[in-house]
Amino acid sequence: MRVAEKTFDTLLVEQLDRVLRITINRADRRNALSRAVQTDLIDAVEGAAGDPSIHAVVIRGAGKSFCAGYDISPASGAEHGGAEISLPRRAMETVNMARGWSRIWNAPIAVIAQVHGHCLAGGTDLALHCDLVVAAEDATIGYPALRMGGTPPTNMWLYHVGAQWAKRLLFTGDTFTGRMAEKIGFALEAVPAERLDDHVLALATRVAAMGRDIVAINKHVLNRGVDLMGRALLQDMAAPMDSIANMAPEMAAFQARAAEIGLGPAFKERDAPFAEGVPLDVQGKST
Repeated sequence: MRVAEKTFDTLLVEQLDRVLRITINRADRRNALSRAVQTDLIDAVEGAAGDPSIHAVVIRGAGKSFCAGYDISPASGAEHGGAEISLPRRAMETVNMARGWSRIWNAPIAVIAQVHGHCLAGGTDLALHCDLVVAAEDATIGYPALRMGGTPPTNMWLYHVGAQWAKRLLFTGDTFTGRMAEKIGFALEAVPAERLDDHVLALATRVAAMGRDIVAINKHVLNRGVDLMGRALLQDMAAPMDSIANMAPEMAAFQARAAEIGLGPAFKERDAPFAEGVPLDVQGKST
């Protein structure tokens, strides 16, 4: 069965000429990434790569956000904190999840992330494993979850924004706008939100006008260049370190506080010391 004809539990797929547009369809959860979402995304992208009628893929989110992060609810299928989960088991779960994103990175077809609304934590892991990122100017992007523990389990930040910007953002968990994403290299472009759909589809259509094999070979060569800079090795280091860093005392304190006052108020307390001046924006632009 062709991928455009398949039904996914967590995605909507539509073929627009030579472009497959994938929409994460969990607007009620702000498109949080469960195991099922990641599995469906990988299946859809790899299915597109195997379909000669499809030359490019767009990934976007339904509703008000691209993706607000990893789904940490008990129903998500992920193994998170808790004394009953050993550190080695937790680390291997994270390694396997990180390697799943590499399957999108290495799929022999161009993949474009269409980012609007919130693109946080795991949402950035997804976006940075696409070949191109196009953001709405007013999108809010970042990894604020680091304020209570962890490290990005794939750590693609270094290869997109460079060492200093990666440190600036990961040392604080600060968020930034789509305009700022364009400036620092997280995104290729930032466009007004109302133009995002049309702009991304036009770009995908332009890429899709190329021969599939030509794009696949160029992607392979460029990706191997990034691997020569250590991407795959860094990912295999970062994923288990994420599990270790999530055992920081700040995480235990946050979990205790969330149990006491609720998750929403606990997030507000966590972010209060960082509230001024975020999201980061380009000079002269309001947030």
